[in-house]
Amino acid sequence: MNTKPKIVLAIIAGIAIGSAATHGLHAQAKLKAYSIGELETLDPTAQAAYLPAARKAIEAANGRALRTAAGRVISIDGPPAPKNVAIVEWDSADDAVAFYKSKAWGDLDSQRDKAQKTIRRYVVEVER
Repeated sequence: MNTKPKIVLAIIAGIAIGSAATHGLHAQAKLKAYSIGELETLDPTAQAAYLPAARKAIEAANGRALRTAAGRVISIDGPPAPKNVAIVEWDSADDAVAFYKSKAWGDLDSQRDKAQKTIRRYVVEVER
Protein backbone atom coordinates (compact mmCIF):
# COMPACT_ATOMS: atom_id res chain seq x y z
CA MET A 1 0.00 0.00 0.00
CA ASN A 2 1.13 3.52 -0.78
CA THR A 3 2.52 5.43 2.24
CA LYS A 4 0.79 8.74 1.36
CA PRO A 5 -2.73 7.50 2.28
CA LYS A 6 -1.33 6.10 5.54
CA ILE A 7 0.19 9.47 6.39
CA VAL A 8 -3.04 11.29 5.51
CA LEU A 9 -5.06 8.90 7.70
CA ALA A 10 -2.58 9.33 10.56
CA ILE A 11 -2.86 13.12 10.30
CA ILE A 12 -6.68 13.00 10.27
CA ALA A 13 -6.70 10.64 13.27
CA GLY A 14 -4.28 12.95 15.11
CA ILE A 15 -6.48 15.97 14.43
CA ALA A 16 -9.58 14.11 15.66
CA ILE A 17 -7.85 12.96 18.85
CA GLY A 18 -6.41 16.42 19.49
CA SER A 19 -9.79 18.04 18.92
CA ALA A 20 -11.47 15.64 21.37
CA ALA A 21 -8.78 16.28 23.99
CA THR A 22 -9.08 20.06 23.59
CA HIS A 23 -12.86 19.84 23.93
CA GLY A 24 -12.44 17.80 27.11
CA LEU A 25 -10.05 20.36 28.58
CA HIS A 26 -12.43 23.22 27.84
CA ALA A 27 -15.27 21.29 29.49
CA GLN A 28 -13.14 20.88 32.62
CA ALA A 29 -12.25 24.57 32.80
CA LYS A 30 -15.45 25.36 34.69
CA LEU A 31 -16.30 23.22 37.69
CA LYS A 32 -19.88 22.50 38.68
CA ALA A 33 -21.15 24.27 41.74
CA TYR A 34 -24.06 24.00 44.15
CA SER A 35 -25.82 26.84 45.88
CA ILE A 36 -27.19 26.00 49.30
CA GLY A 37 -29.77 28.12 51.05
CA GLU A 38 -30.59 27.43 54.68
CA LEU A 39 -34.20 28.54 55.14
CA GLU A 40 -37.04 28.82 57.59
CA THR A 41 -40.59 28.80 56.22
CA LEU A 42 -42.62 31.78 57.43
CA ASP A 43 -45.87 31.13 55.56
CA PRO A 44 -46.50 27.73 53.92
CA THR A 45 -49.17 29.19 51.60
CA ALA A 46 -46.86 31.96 50.43
CA GLN A 47 -44.03 29.43 50.00
CA ALA A 48 -46.24 27.19 47.86
CA ALA A 49 -46.85 30.16 45.55
CA TYR A 50 -43.21 31.34 45.62
CA LEU A 51 -41.39 28.07 44.88
CA PRO A 52 -42.66 27.60 41.29
CA ALA A 53 -41.67 31.18 40.42
CA ALA A 54 -38.22 30.76 41.99
CA ARG A 55 -37.66 27.44 40.22
CA LYS A 56 -38.71 28.96 36.89
CA ALA A 57 -36.19 31.81 37.33
CA ILE A 58 -33.47 29.33 38.31
CA GLU A 59 -34.16 27.16 35.24
CA ALA A 60 -34.10 30.25 32.99
CA ALA A 61 -30.57 30.92 34.32
CA ASN A 62 -29.52 27.31 33.56
CA GLY A 63 -29.64 26.23 37.20
CA ARG A 64 -31.14 22.90 38.20
CA ALA A 65 -33.17 23.06 41.40
CA LEU A 66 -32.87 19.77 43.25
CA ARG A 67 -36.33 20.39 44.79
CA THR A 68 -35.15 20.17 48.39
CA ALA A 69 -36.66 23.42 49.71
CA ALA A 70 -39.70 21.72 51.22
CA GLY A 71 -37.94 18.43 51.97
CA ARG A 72 -37.05 16.94 55.33
CA VAL A 73 -33.67 17.89 56.85
CA ILE A 74 -32.10 15.46 59.30
CA SER A 75 -29.25 16.50 61.58
CA ILE A 76 -26.37 14.01 61.89
CA ASP A 77 -23.46 15.90 63.54
CA GLY A 78 -22.93 19.36 64.93
CA PRO A 79 -25.49 22.02 65.77
CA PRO A 80 -29.14 21.62 64.85
CA ALA A 81 -29.82 21.51 61.11
CA PRO A 82 -31.77 24.33 59.44
CA LYS A 83 -35.49 23.74 59.03
CA ASN A 84 -35.27 23.73 55.22
CA VAL A 85 -32.42 23.59 52.70
CA ALA A 86 -32.63 24.64 49.05
CA ILE A 87 -29.93 23.12 46.81
CA VAL A 88 -29.39 24.17 43.19
CA GLU A 89 -26.84 22.71 40.77
CA TRP A 90 -25.01 25.19 38.49
CA ASP A 91 -22.53 24.80 35.64
CA SER A 92 -20.10 27.02 37.56
CA ALA A 93 -19.80 29.07 40.73
CA ASP A 94 -19.75 32.21 38.58
CA ASP A 95 -23.15 31.29 37.10
CA ALA A 96 -24.59 30.82 40.58
CA VAL A 97 -23.26 34.11 41.92
CA ALA A 98 -24.43 35.96 38.81
CA PHE A 99 -27.94 34.57 39.23
CA TYR A 100 -28.25 35.57 42.89
CA LYS A 101 -27.14 39.09 41.95
CA SER A 102 -29.49 39.23 38.95
CA LYS A 103 -32.66 41.24 38.40
CA ALA A 104 -34.65 38.01 38.00
CA TRP A 105 -33.74 36.95 41.55
CA GLY A 106 -34.21 40.46 42.91
CA ASP A 107 -37.69 40.64 41.39
CA LEU A 108 -38.70 37.74 43.66
CA ASP A 109 -37.64 39.53 46.89
CA SER A 110 -41.14 40.55 47.99
CA GLN A 111 -42.55 37.05 47.47
CA ARG A 112 -39.54 35.44 49.13
CA ASP A 113 -39.75 37.74 52.17
CA LYS A 114 -43.35 36.65 52.78
CA ALA A 115 -42.63 32.96 52.24
CA GLN A 116 -39.36 32.31 54.01
CA LYS A 117 -36.48 33.65 56.03
CA THR A 118 -33.03 32.97 54.59
CA ILE A 119 -30.63 32.06 57.39
CA ARG A 120 -27.64 31.70 55.09
CA ARG A 121 -26.92 31.09 51.39
CA TYR A 122 -23.61 30.03 49.90
CA VAL A 123 -22.08 28.41 46.81
CA VAL A 124 -19.87 25.33 46.91
CA GLU A 125 -17.67 24.46 43.94
CA VAL A 126 -16.87 20.79 43.32
CA GLU A 127 -13.29 19.55 43.55
CA ARG A 128 -11.09 19.17 40.50
